[in-house]
Amino acid sequence: MINVTKTFFPPLDEYTKQLERIWKNKWLTNRGQLVFELEEKLKEYLGVSNILITNNGTIPLQIALKLLGNGGEIITTPFSYVATTAAIVWENCTPVFVDIHPEYLTIDESLIEAAITPKTTCILATHVFGNPCNVGEIDRIAKKYNLKVIYDAAHCFGVKYNGKSIFEYGDVSTCSFHATKLFHTGEGGAIFCKDKGLRHKIFYSHNFGHNGPLAFHGLGINAKISDLQAAMGLSVLPYLNKILTERKKVVDYYNNHLNLSKIQVLKIRENTNWNYSYYPVILESESTLLNVEEILNENQIFPRRYFYPSLNTIEYTNGQKMPISESIASRILCLPLYDCLNEATIFTICNHINKE
Repeated sequence: MINVTKTFFPPLDEYTKQLERIWKNKWLTNRGQLVFELEEKLKEYLGVSNILITNNGTIPLQIALKLLGNGGEIITTPFSYVATTAAIVWENCTPVFVDIHPEYLTIDESLIEAAITPKTTCILATHVFGNPCNVGEIDRIAKKYNLKVIYDAAHCFGVKYNGKSIFEYGDVSTCSFHATKLFHTGEGGAIFCKDKGLRHKIFYSHNFGHNGPLAFHGLGINAKISDLQAAMGLSVLPYLNKILTERKKVVDYYNNHLNLSKIQVLKIRENTNWNYSYYPVILESESTLLNVEEILNENQIFPRRYFYPSLNTIEYTNGQKMPISESIASRILCLPLYDCLNEATIFTICNHINKE
């Protein structure tokens, strides 16, 4: 069975060596030695000024919205995983959707200003499939209206834009280290913030509000990652360059064998060092998509409809019409992409798509 992705498992003996360190230290959680080590190695690998790793990729969004959202309106994208919108609603804020660019699939920055009201507090935008938003224009708008910017960069591990890590943009940036991601800790995530004062608030917010063992700075939640998860991250990280090289080969094969005159593929924003995280194709119609999906499923190949449905249509949002997002969401299919995917399978996938 060929799924849309496949978790990378490092050699068991290498993971076991990391676990042996935990058994020796007798320290499972509350930021043990392996957590500190993973953070330092990730800072070096990613070229970022700071990182706080967490137990999943959604809770960083919740913490950022708790600290910056102030119960206000959050301008956001309808084309993302449901966690983006769910975090807004969960933190008692109101999502205000802005439609997406038809080629980059990120929030259409030219529509943001028209959506700003006196209740707007933040812009929460998603770098879609590792493809950066127009961060320069979003930063300009945010400064003009005194808004905070949060980036959902769940798909962006290793992405660079204009020569620096995508995580260095915005007031807060977040990432997912879920098992389906390029780099993973089984379950996990990270939060990035350049401002020292805000970074301090984020740190104590992720640990129940603790300021030392007996004092508290304020309200907090438990977002700490365990050393068991950090052990997985430390075992996966040395293989990242190999994983990226192999994924690029798969992407190149798709690009060379799909009939690109019949389908639309993701347009990567200029000056981006992309990470080959997903391979979405946009088909002519939803019926074409369903036909392709059915045929591939019959061949035990299981692509996935990322992101469907458009988030403005789910029950707990306000139902604003987003024609581009709704159209794209109904026609987009992410094809299998992982480091050990063989050419025969990729050829089969391309062949069935090209026949439609």
